[in-house]
Amino acid sequence: MSSSSADSKCPVDHSTLQSTSDAKSCPVDHSQGSSTSTWARFLSGGSPGSPSASLSREREVSSIPKPGDEKWVYPSEEQFFAAMARKNHNPQAADMKTIVPIHNAVNERAWSEILKWEAGRGGEACGGIKLVNFKGRPNDRSPKARLNMLLGYSAPFDRHDWVVDRCGTQMRYIIDFYTGHNGASKENISFYLDVRPALDSWEGVKMRWENLWPWSK
Repeated sequence: MSSSSADSKCPVDHSTLQSTSDAKSCPVDHSQGSSTSTWARFLSGGSPGSPSASLSREREVSSIPKPGDEKWVYPSEEQFFAAMARKNHNPQAADMKTIVPIHNAVNERAWSEILKWEAGRGGEACGGIKLVNFKGRPNDRSPKARLNMLLGYSAPFDRHDWVVDRCGTQMRYIIDFYTGHNGASKENISFYLDVRPALDSWEGVKMRWENLWPWSK
């Protein structure tokens, strides 16, 4: 499903996006400058590209609900290109047809992982959980990421914190983004997402414990 309207937001924060249409927010936080530069790394830059008539203004409606009856909306090819160009990442217009679907798919994957954690937790009683808040924290390593790095694993290339509402209870989730073994290949880009509740509430601690020891539920 796609939309040419910019009335809704998308769950990667494109608060800095400005294009020929009004851009609002989406769930990967591009206000930090990390996300767009990350996408640029995965697609060979070459010489700077320039906008062209082939850049679509269509915006895909995500499956991610927000408070009310709306869903978050992803940025268009034109908006994504404008954000990368503004940050001097030398985008190429031809790459947008690849990069935007990957961006959207990664966010859909993050939401599907959150839904797995939330299954059976009571959100169904009020029509399902909603994504109400999100923040890009590319320069902040989570404790788990720091531990993995000490053990010799690669650092995540980005981190997001997403806050969901479960019938009035807000839960914060940490998402560490990693590239797969073939992540540097333009033809075979892969991502690994480590999604889990933050340990800043008793509910988050309980959920993490039960995930480790299912018999304790």
